[in-house]
Amino acid sequence: MTESKPGGSTENGATATSEAGTKPNVKHSKPLKPPNPMWKYMGLGENFRPRLPSRNWMIFFTLVGSFSAAVIYDKREKNRVQRKWCKLVEHLAKEPLDPRAMPRKLSIFLEAPPADGLRVSQDHFKQYVKPILVASGLDWEFIQGREEGDIRAKLAERIRNSRIPPEERTEEDPVAGVRQKSGIREFEGPRGDIVIGRHTWKEYVRGVHEGWLGPVKEPLKPQAEQSLGDSQNPTEGTEEPSNTTLDESTDSMPKEAETPEEKPKKSSKLPAFISTKDYELAAAPVELPDELDPSAPISLPHILGFLNTPRRLYRFLNRRTLADSIGRDTAAIILSTYRPYYSAPTSTPFPDEPDSSSPYPDQVSTSPEAELQLALIEEEKEWHKSVRVRKDDEPERTWLEPMILDARIASRMRRAELTPEDEARSKTIVVTEEEIEGWMKGGLRRLGRNGWVALFGEKKKLNPLVEGDEGFE
Repeated sequence: MTESKPGGSTENGATATSEAGTKPNVKHSKPLKPPNPMWKYMGLGENFRPRLPSRNWMIFFTLVGSFSAAVIYDKREKNRVQRKWCKLVEHLAKEPLDPRAMPRKLSIFLEAPPADGLRVSQDHFKQYVKPILVASGLDWEFIQGREEGDIRAKLAERIRNSRIPPEERTEEDPVAGVRQKSGIREFEGPRGDIVIGRHTWKEYVRGVHEGWLGPVKEPLKPQAEQSLGDSQNPTEGTEEPSNTTLDESTDSMPKEAETPEEKPKKSSKLPAFISTKDYELAAAPVELPDELDPSAPISLPHILGFLNTPRRLYRFLNRRTLADSIGRDTAAIILSTYRPYYSAPTSTPFPDEPDSSSPYPDQVSTSPEAELQLALIEEEKEWHKSVRVRKDDEPERTWLEPMILDARIASRMRRAELTPEDEARSKTIVVTEEEIEGWMKGGLRRLGRNGWVALFGEKKKLNPLVEGDEGFE
């Protein structure tokens, strides 16, 4: 006999009840298909299965892809804009030159931006200005400065040398002498000056005034200043008497006597021959022309600091706008189309009444000088604060001083600007995709064309002189 468990249930009964009651929720999954053997042949393993990346990888690829697309698009559009301005001036490179005359040569004024090096300005010229100059076939020369005041001194010295008659010049240029003997004439006509940056523009205007209104030779210093300078910088031949004797040991001498005294550094640039206060008293020279060479101030946006990273990033992704503006000004100076500097409207920072928000609130605008003062003025707000620090014993600061102009010089200066005809012609220029594509897309295009020629032969070109010649596809 078998004993029954209390509760009147057996193991088989409990099992039967559970099986008959609720069935377990078990999903029978489909058997996975075997992976494509292609992955194995590619060396990715037998069990490799392609799948979407994770959420973090999707965010990473989205950000990197968006930024890369913005950079590539901006670069392509910048090349397209530059190519348009190159096509506008490239006809000058095909014009024949007079073998008995010097060609036209432009002057490029470069200076290190505030609180930075000269390499920044050189790269800016190479990236935005040089491609258009190369397409035009014109020659150019550099006038560079590494510190404040170099451009002003070099330009003023250049103008003063041009004012000296050839028979009175003491220094002879051997190259100019050979050209004169060979009967080669100098270029007759307006040349053109390209000034890069607001800081360079202020020194350019200051140097033009100093060169034409100042004296040809350096003025004599007052006797008091000359004696003071001689006392501060004694001659090298004089030596101070020493109190030490030959019997004294070198160990007993003080350490201060071992190191020579540091001499004050002498500035390599010439001081200004005329002050801005003496413009009205200076007489205009006889050789002052009715029109000076046209000039084109070129923008140089330059801002430093970690907190300015968003602004710098925006400019980096929007270089096509800057290339369009610089290309228009460069093409105008190449085509030698210019006009006088005009007065600014009443909404400018130079109204008839002083404005407290203006960099120069005490200065009042006049008719011919307003545009000269306002050119690239927005760049001054981004100069580093270390540039604005003044010292007690420092000379005139051209970057920080307001632009004081003389009406006789300002009325003779000219601004390079495109004519309406050139503007209309530039809008009709079409830049094809092949002219701006990169090496990857260009390589694929050439590969496809070479394959088409190898398979089907070269397409027949249409002959417009033969009627009914429609060619074939």
